[in-house]
Amino acid sequence: MTQDASNEAIDAVSNWYDCVIVGGGPAGLTAAIYLARFHLAVRVLDAGQSRTRLIPKTRNHAGYPGGIAGIELLNRMAAQAEESGAILTNGRVHDLVKHEDGFLIRCEDMNLHARSVLLATGVTNRRPEMTVDLHDEALGRGLIRYCPICDGFEVTDTRVAVIGTGSHGLREAIFLRSFTADVTLIAPDGPHALEDSDRRSAAEADVVLIDGPADDFSIDDARLSLATGAGRLSFDSIYPALGSIIRSELARPTGAEMSDEGCLLVDAHQRTTCAGLYAAGDVVLGLDQISHAMGEGGVAATTIRNDLAKLRPLLR
Repeated sequence: MTQDASNEAIDAVSNWYDCVIVGGGPAGLTAAIYLARFHLAVRVLDAGQSRTRLIPKTRNHAGYPGGIAGIELLNRMAAQAEESGAILTNGRVHDLVKHEDGFLIRCEDMNLHARSVLLATGVTNRRPEMTVDLHDEALGRGLIRYCPICDGFEVTDTRVAVIGTGSHGLREAIFLRSFTADVTLIAPDGPHALEDSDRRSAAEADVVLIDGPADDFSIDDARLSLATGAGRLSFDSIYPALGSIIRSELARPTGAEMSDEGCLLVDAHQRTTCAGLYAAGDVVLGLDQISHAMGEGGVAATTIRNDLAKLRPLLR
């Protein structure tokens, strides 16, 4: 888009905000609560793909003895943001255009103009090869899990597998050994891609190594079973360690710096290297935890408020 075309589009925009937040997960909704309570005009655009929605019950989020379903947590946070004055909209952002006064945000059926933008777009886990219905049932029953930091406690002394290889897969398997003595690392496609030092580390930790493939999943007798290079095996829980897709693509046209993996690089106050563009949550390199994302959302919102006040006093 040329600068003239961008300016024409901006002139035609009637929806103008102090901040537009892209992503309605824990980071984005925390920021929305803060910004709305700062008496700023804030709008959240959410495509409904937060990983928190997929959590049957999180039991390590402080303040909820007995745990809370991920979707319930998000619904409560959304209600609190709206109660404070934030506008929440379901929708996908297609383009983010930087201009001298802020940003043009192009959505499916509308354009928005904002003085600042917070990207809280998160990541998407790469899933094992199975149908959506089977995946969702297994996830709901705790047969598939994605975060040993979150729920390793729940697999204490059970039979667990990790689908992955290389140093990343091995690290996850060894991490899980602090919860159970029965951990198997299964390569996803064929022979394991492990250095000799990795194999020694696996042996020292009593992690069983099984070559792939890892496919043909089914639920049998309350366990998740799959075909492997060593035959058909079943486990109480399986952790895919297949990496993730970092949802930072909207930031690329702005020139914001990213890591080699695609995580947005931010300073200690969640500012990216593009003026007026901030990032929080899993799209930033970090712990991939709800509490951590919420903390970054609060930091980002406070920074946005203070940065905007430097440009124009926020007086009532």
